[in-house]
Amino acid sequence: MSDRLPPLTALRAFDAAARHMSFARAAEELNVTPAALSFQIKSLEDHLGQPLFIRLNRAVELTPAGKTLAPGAAEGFAALLTAWSATRRLQDTQSLTVTAGPAFTSKWLAPRIYDFARAHPEIELRITASLRLLDFARDDVDVAIRFGFGDDKDIYSMPLTEEWVTPVTTPELAAKYPTPQSLTEAPLLFDDNFETLGLKVGWATWFKHFEVEYKPTHGAHFSQHDHMVDAALAGAGIAMGRRSMVVTELHQGRLVAPYGVAMMTGARFRFLCRLGAESRPQIAAFRDWILAEIDRTAFVLDELEMITPESLPD
Repeated sequence: MSDRLPPLTALRAFDAAARHMSFARAAEELNVTPAALSFQIKSLEDHLGQPLFIRLNRAVELTPAGKTLAPGAAEGFAALLTAWSATRRLQDTQSLTVTAGPAFTSKWLAPRIYDFARAHPEIELRITASLRLLDFARDDVDVAIRFGFGDDKDIYSMPLTEEWVTPVTTPELAAKYPTPQSLTEAPLLFDDNFETLGLKVGWATWFKHFEVEYKPTHGAHFSQHDHMVDAALAGAGIAMGRRSMVVTELHQGRLVAPYGVAMMTGARFRFLCRLGAESRPQIAAFRDWILAEIDRTAFVLDELEMITPESLPD
């Protein structure tokens, strides 16, 4: 028996019919007549030497041979589509799809994105706020901004700024609670995702650094960091703010970091894309813009003493 592949059009007809379990719906998908689709499948069965479908009155079922062929055909056409889409994107220098986490999009990216759009009117930019795992070979995404400790393999990964945390609050609340000791009486705000993200920093570590005997347990808890920052902006309390989420407000003076100490997390944001795609004009432009924006507010760090959890006393 020859291993020569049958015509691609016949395999495509079979794949559609196997997915829909209907010749009529498969023909509609492929924009051919049911008779033309039936002819392609019959030619495939002749090529194989055995039937792939059991024809019933108003339905079809896969034979054992059809059940064996169907998964491979589906995977093959999916791989072809992915490769074709990726190849076409190499020619595209005008569109850019970026995904970033919802909190980062809200507090860092969205307030600045107008400047990028104004500087690059030739680029059609799409922003998707999502934390789901990506496959650049499959998903229609050019750039991902992701946070963590990083174990990026087989993709282009450029570290961005390292993340630190520090208490932030409105100027009015800062005047009311001027010292770390006074924070034992303050309304504290908590991000419940710190532990999930593997960040070994928080209020307990903060008080430990200042040798304040206090284990905070009461206060408003949030599942999204940007929501906690919004509460701090509204004067609801004092938040342990992450650099990326509060640097804009610190720069604008809407929030202050009154205690002069920030804790390094060891985690950072990374700029991710497919290997080789980093040189595409729109991706390189976006990367350079992000780096410039980070540098523009880097002076905020000059006002803070940086410590790490490992340096704290036992």
